Amino acid sequence: MSPMVKDEDVELSLVIPAYNEEQSIETCVREADEVLARIGRPYEILVVDDGSTDGTFDRLRSLKKSVQRLRAVRFRENRGQTTAMAAGFEHARGETIVTMDADMQNDPADIPLLLARMDEWDVVCGVRTSRRDSFTRKASSAIANSVRNRLTHENIRDVGCTLRAYRRRYLLRVKLFEGMHRFLPTLLKLEGARVIEVPVNHRPRTKGANKYGVANRLFKGLRDLYAVRWMQSRYMRYEVKEEIE
Repeated sequence: MSPMVKDEDVELSLVIPAYNEEQSIETCVREADEVLARIGRPYEILVVDDGSTDGTFDRLRSLKKSVQRLRAVRFRENRGQTTAMAAGFEHARGETIVTMDADMQNDPADIPLLLARMDEWDVVCGVRTSRRDSFTRKASSAIANSVRNRLTHENIRDVGCTLRAYRRRYLLRVKLFEGMHRFLPTLLKLEGARVIEVPVNHRPRTKGANKYGVANRLFKGLRDLYAVRWMQSRYMRYEVKEEIE
């Protein structure tokens, strides 16, 4: 059983957006709890239930009895992954925030690898190696990554990997809109964050169903892509030369 921790003592928040993940959420939380307990820093696990219509939140209620560092927020209706992540950032109490998916394709054992780079970097993004997805999903992801990078002059290799670590202060500077979680590294770079990518494990989905298809990844993302490109071109930068006070 995880020990209780006071709000002011939380250093690390793990944010997990979840939508209809009744079959995987318990395993996900328990694995994450075991990994975080070994790190030796006060932590919390915050699951944002994105309006699930199955028993996801009931599972979370039961889990709270044995995983005391678990917290959960439940939306009245499904609002999308970006909104769930934004709510997680708002409710998280740690100065370091890690995100991962609830479907168990992200491996919680990789969290220490991300945290180990946070001394030198502000955002550490996972890059999925040996992806355990269908050819269609891998192909659509590769196309989307290529298009995004070309139009935004970026070099982020895997914008679809949710397993990332962030300094909270940078996240609070960014106003997110639906679909923008895929562009978080780029938006955070605009705010001065130092971003690096590290290889992480990727596991096959064995429970539940994928929530996003090719249309979600490519066609709907084009509008968001041009919005980010506009932000980059209109971003305000200045340096103060001197002051009189």
